[in-house]
Amino acid sequence: MLKVLAARFQQGFRTVGYPDSPPTTPDRLRGLPVIREDLCQKGCQQCAEVCPTDAIVRDKGLQIDLGRCLFCGACAEACPAGAIQFSNDPRLAVSRREDLIIGKTGIKLASEPARQIFGQSIQLRQVSAGGCNGCEVDINVLTTVVFDLSRFGIKIVASPRHSDGLLITGPVTQNMKSATLDTFAAVPTPKLVVAVGTCAISGGIFRDHAEQNNGATGLLPVDLFIPGCPPHPITILDGLLRLIGRIKEP
Repeated sequence: MLKVLAARFQQGFRTVGYPDSPPTTPDRLRGLPVIREDLCQKGCQQCAEVCPTDAIVRDKGLQIDLGRCLFCGACAEACPAGAIQFSNDPRLAVSRREDLIIGKTGIKLASEPARQIFGQSIQLRQVSAGGCNGCEVDINVLTTVVFDLSRFGIKIVASPRHSDGLLITGPVTQNMKSATLDTFAAVPTPKLVVAVGTCAISGGIFRDHAEQNNGATGLLPVDLFIPGCPPHPITILDGLLRLIGRIKEP
């Protein structure tokens, strides 16, 4: 026991300071894309051609649909002019699906808290709807001492009847469709839905496959979209804090 206490003392304070202090993220993290439309060469389609999920949108200039993006970086590597680069900014959560389509003006982050309905505490039931377990792991990481999600009044609970909403991951496979809908029905009203990860938003790499439903967006009223494949724990934390009104600035 003394050795355990000594080891814990040597480790010191481990909980991240976010949102009161800037997040510490690895240099290799691919966060919010930065688009330089002025550098984009007219007629060049190299970024769109290498994208595995058709996330490059060219209807209104150069845009990226973060709801489809896997953050693989292939578009940035293929662009000969450097019009697409990935920053280290982990803040990606939005309130509306259309806000995930970003261009040269950047992203409109979620800024409509649910606090007026749920107060300063929310409980969420996590539904793994056919995911690869990547997003699920990063949600679990939020409950560790490093992030300590419960200090903000946000808890992951076992029963939908004890929750204020759902955290959905995965593309919602046909085998999980009825379970997802039944779980949503079991949540008392009013209730929230948070789509975590590209699969839950658009189907991700499995988009338009017959055995899945392109995520939760077409099945349930989603209140918060958190893109990524998988999203960094700070990305998920930032989105949830915006949901309860702890973060309001863009």
